[in-house]
Amino acid sequence: MSPDAISLEIFRNLFSSIADEMGVSLGRTAFSPNIKERKDYSCAIFDGEGRLIAQAEHIPVHLGAMPASVKAAIDSFERLDAGDLIILNDPYMGGTHLPDVTLVSPVIAKENGTKKKTVGFVASRAHHADVGGMSPGSMPNSKDIYQEGFIIPPIKIAKKGVYNEEVFELFYRNVRTSEEREGDLQAQIACNNLGVKRFQSLFEEYGFIEIKEHINALIDYGEEMVRATLKKIPTGTYSFSDEMESSQPDQSGKTIKVSVQSDGDGSILVDFTGTSSESRDNNYNAVYGVTVSSVLYCIRCLAGPRVPANQGAFNPINIIAPAGSLVNPNPPRAVAAGNVETSQRIVDVILGALSEALPEIIPAASQGTMNNITIGGWDTLRGKPFAYYETVGGGAGAGPLGNGTSAIQTHMTNTLNTPVESLEYQFPFRVLKYAIRRGSGGTGKYYGGDGIVRSIELLEHATVSLLTQRRQKGPAGLKNGRSGSPGKNIIVRSGIEEKLGPSQMIEMMPGDIITLETPGGGGWGSS
Repeated sequence: MSPDAISLEIFRNLFSSIADEMGVSLGRTAFSPNIKERKDYSCAIFDGEGRLIAQAEHIPVHLGAMPASVKAAIDSFERLDAGDLIILNDPYMGGTHLPDVTLVSPVIAKENGTKKKTVGFVASRAHHADVGGMSPGSMPNSKDIYQEGFIIPPIKIAKKGVYNEEVFELFYRNVRTSEEREGDLQAQIACNNLGVKRFQSLFEEYGFIEIKEHINALIDYGEEMVRATLKKIPTGTYSFSDEMESSQPDQSGKTIKVSVQSDGDGSILVDFTGTSSESRDNNYNAVYGVTVSSVLYCIRCLAGPRVPANQGAFNPINIIAPAGSLVNPNPPRAVAAGNVETSQRIVDVILGALSEALPEIIPAASQGTMNNITIGGWDTLRGKPFAYYETVGGGAGAGPLGNGTSAIQTHMTNTLNTPVESLEYQFPFRVLKYAIRRGSGGTGKYYGGDGIVRSIELLEHATVSLLTQRRQKGPAGLKNGRSGSPGKNIIVRSGIEEKLGPSQMIEMMPGDIITLETPGGGGWGSS
């Protein structure tokens, strides 16, 4: 019996519920505030060919790149058995940046009630607050990937259910917060095991043929809906460019250029030809998987939440990202900020190009940064090292339908914040201020959302790393709307205030204060 609309919706929710339940399990059992409180993780399920079937509504920059992780896992091994578990974080082999550790598990079941085979995969990706490298938090001002942390190509940490404890010990020995890493990694393992169990139960209940038919039908449906969305883009080529701010005040930044071509046939070409070459001086290089994630996110925003987030939704989208460019670098270029900062600028330029084609729905630029801050050192009271990582929200751009939202994570990040109580409990900090940055949104017919002010006083000596953008030029408005205010990074030492650059690594002492004032969103329309 062929799938109908009712059975498709049932199976769509069955598949999505597996990814959702995996996410709940990971969030509840993780150790670190970054995963437990901020929900900096993602979960997805795939069929036996590695095609994305369903994903939980987690982190956009993770989920678009997850198929590359599963492909790397498939390509790296001739045979996969029940109980195998693959780990990886190598950005050039299916990862995004090194703190994002991915676990991939094969799902083994009987095909047509006879021979067992790999019928699917489940995957989880979580941002670990430290994976080694030159600074605590593993988000340094690096110039090559070796400075960023412990690199893990696709390897099996479990074979047929037997774990390789030596690999775990090697990993824990190369990070600063080994106890926290062990707790988070064990939470990911439990999350994957749960996903395997739930996926296998579907095959036991419905059988291989029925599940395969519904997977194919859902993928076809996802493609059909995205093609219908893309047909609404007027025929033409729409271009836009913007610049990443340099970490050096005396240097110009790298340009990201995009051309979006629509032929009115339900497909689209996103071409980054003309983008600056990869950077040798900083870590704003975005690996291809991150660039793909950013493009897919923009199209998903156009298509709306009813479109299944599966392989079919990606099929009508063609991407050209020249090798050796900022949006498709070669190893061993540093990539820590490409995942979190360059991804935001890729979204800005794509939406900027589409604003010409679809002015009635595209909003002004949002804050255009994740405002990454890491703080790490030795906690004297607890007698152990600590590593804190957070992305801080800002202002969303205003649009044709109203004002932008204030103090929110925008575009490629979808995390929560770390509550003040949790932050002060876990780390040797004191939060002096956490407030909306009033008046930082751009003005216009509709106002851009305001940014955030977050001030932290250190109680211990620590290394602080900042990876931010939009510190020199604020997010642009649309239709004569004004730009949002650029952000500020400020340190106060002995009562003396000093302005920091967008990307900087500094040593701070007890009593020093670090403040992030995040950008407001652009305004829309004439006031």
